[in-house]
Amino acid sequence: MTESQRPSGEYPMYPSYGNGDASYPPPPSYQPEQPIMTAPGTMVWPGGGSHGGGDGGYGAALPQPAPEPAAPRRRVKRPVALLAAVAIAAAVVGGGTATAIAELTGNGSNSTSSIIPGTTVSQSSKGTVSGVAKAVSPMIVEISATSTSGESTGSGVIITSDGEVVTNNHVISGASSIKVTLSTGKSYTADVVGTDADKDLALIKLQGASGLKTATLGDSSAVAVGDQVVAIGSPEGLTGTVTSGIVSALNRDVTVAKDDDTDQSQSQDQYGQGNSQQWPFEFGGQQFNGDTGSSTTTYKAIQTDASLNPGNSGGALINMNGEIIGINSAMYSASSSSSSSSAGSVGLGFAIPVNTLKADLDTLRAGNGS
Repeated sequence: MTESQRPSGEYPMYPSYGNGDASYPPPPSYQPEQPIMTAPGTMVWPGGGSHGGGDGGYGAALPQPAPEPAAPRRRVKRPVALLAAVAIAAAVVGGGTATAIAELTGNGSNSTSSIIPGTTVSQSSKGTVSGVAKAVSPMIVEISATSTSGESTGSGVIITSDGEVVTNNHVISGASSIKVTLSTGKSYTADVVGTDADKDLALIKLQGASGLKTATLGDSSAVAVGDQVVAIGSPEGLTGTVTSGIVSALNRDVTVAKDDDTDQSQSQDQYGQGNSQQWPFEFGGQQFNGDTGSSTTTYKAIQTDASLNPGNSGGALINMNGEIIGINSAMYSASSSSSSSSAGSVGLGFAIPVNTLKADLDTLRAGNGS
């Protein structure tokens, strides 16, 4: 009997093959499969299962090649990230600035952005006297009122496309016929719709008018002392005359004569509808341009140093957005002469606030008044 040199229990003992001694199992009748080197240091056995199983192989199935490890992400250095953020912000700001400049210069692709909302002033002309004059002049008319006392010249503002025109009551008071001339030179006959002597306002209507350009009525409560303004009217019959200045003061108590005063009617040849075309008023306890008479009315006015002359009455005082903020009504003339050639503005004029007009429009349209 051959003695085993291995320690007992190191290997299992198998039954003997005819001689009663334990021995190792006989070698297999086939060549065992060998492992396959798939990568340096890695071996796998072919086949998908144990020998004698469903697939007749050994060990695990051949695996797919291991995926390439992901490349490590490079961390962006802080200064580079900061520069990138600054560049993006600059691009955004630059783009917005370019858009704003395009709108202000009228070069934007959107045509609607070239006009200031609610007005007719172009963005490129915003804040300029020429831009305001170009936009608003078509809405300012010249009014010639004929009466038994003669003929007077004043101004008016178109507020509806079918020919409603606002002016001063003293411009059309006592007139037997009214002729209105547009900035284009076209003339209309007008009828009086309503008057309000207490506010020195009147509303007239052009006969057969349509499709007229209309003025934008602003907000006189938003006006501040020092605001730049433009005045447009027909002083001395010079249609479409443009002057500019600032708002000198607000809420000035201006007193004017009412047209139904007998003394004033007698003095109209000299002041109201005579050659001088001046309108007497009282301010600060003093009377200017003549006697206002015994029947007067007082209203709060916007004071301006924009040059106003006889014939500017009823015209527009306009802010730099092209909005009407007042109806010019009284101006001081340094000359006491009845000759209009010697009269002139000294930068002391007054306008009825447009909010007063807006509050009175329904009354005027109804043909009522004081």
